[in-house]
Amino acid sequence: MQFTSEKVYQVGLSLIPKIGDILIKQLVSYCGSAENVFKAPKAKLLKIPNIGEILAQNIVQQKVLKLAESVVNQADKENVHILFYLDANYPRRLKSLYDAPCILYYKGNSEVLNPQRSIAIVGTRQMTDYGRIVTEQIVAQLKTFNCVCISGLAYGVDICAHKASVQHQIPTIGVMANGIDKVYPLQHRQTALQMQQLGGVMSEHPFGVIPEAPYFPRRNRIIAGMSDATIVVEAAIKGGALITAEFANNYHRDVFAVPGQLGKSHSEGCNLLIRKNKAQIYTQVEDIVESLNWDLVQTNESLAKAIDFSGLSTEESQILALLHQKGPLQIDEISWQSQIVMARLASLLLHLEFQGLIKALPGKKFCLA
Repeated sequence: MQFTSEKVYQVGLSLIPKIGDILIKQLVSYCGSAENVFKAPKAKLLKIPNIGEILAQNIVQQKVLKLAESVVNQADKENVHILFYLDANYPRRLKSLYDAPCILYYKGNSEVLNPQRSIAIVGTRQMTDYGRIVTEQIVAQLKTFNCVCISGLAYGVDICAHKASVQHQIPTIGVMANGIDKVYPLQHRQTALQMQQLGGVMSEHPFGVIPEAPYFPRRNRIIAGMSDATIVVEAAIKGGALITAEFANNYHRDVFAVPGQLGKSHSEGCNLLIRKNKAQIYTQVEDIVESLNWDLVQTNESLAKAIDFSGLSTEESQILALLHQKGPLQIDEISWQSQIVMARLASLLLHLEFQGLIKALPGKKFCLA
């Protein structure tokens, strides 16, 4: 695996003390690249909003670059993909989120990082037999839809979803709250290795980082952000599953909750989400199909047969694929989902409409023709 020097600078930015993802993106936006950030004069850095004396000094000293180089070298040896938020294979569902991690470490099949469909399945660590049965049923039914299953490798519902995915040969990604070189808990190491055949394991933390309490909610935002929808199978009133659901709601992603038995602690979280209209009730996989406009009949292959993509640009193909997956969308939603600026998008939509590939609907909505 080949790494450029720019990758060392990208990792270096993430290793600077007291810096966050938003500031990293701001620095790269002002300077043009991670390398340019480290080579910028201190005076220029201080003119960038929210960049103070200490942070600017840490950047110009470049002390983190030696460690960053060792991280990149170790990643090369261990077949770990280092994904910067500007990279083409960085998960596109995360790219549009303001608090998305700037760096991701991923081990496994990188082809599933941007799937056609993705579902997060989360829940309590104290899973009941009912929770296990429901989780396994959900995963089995997802196989029909060419879907990637995402969870957190924790005890209970998480690992049940991963194991069921492996059993049914469904790509599954486990997002961890520790360094990419260790699996936590250790008992799930064998499952994590099996997952890397079709899917993989992911972390925003480099090698050697141990799991700490604040890292788990941050892990949950990645799970929610990478998924089209989150299904909460069983959950208590307080816990990671409800945090993941909250992130999904904030990201305007669909949330489903499996209703549970009244008076049982492991059902209280799901029932609360439904009662407060923070989740749709999940009774069968058709609930997801209807909500996300999934279509069993028309697959990517049938779309490719119906449309000649050879004369279309990458952006035009992206718009068609998005409308195929999501159904009719408003122009601002298309812009947000595709990350194409509005001025450019309007021109592309007009061109596609002239070609008879899409049609305009009332309310500035568009759909496939």
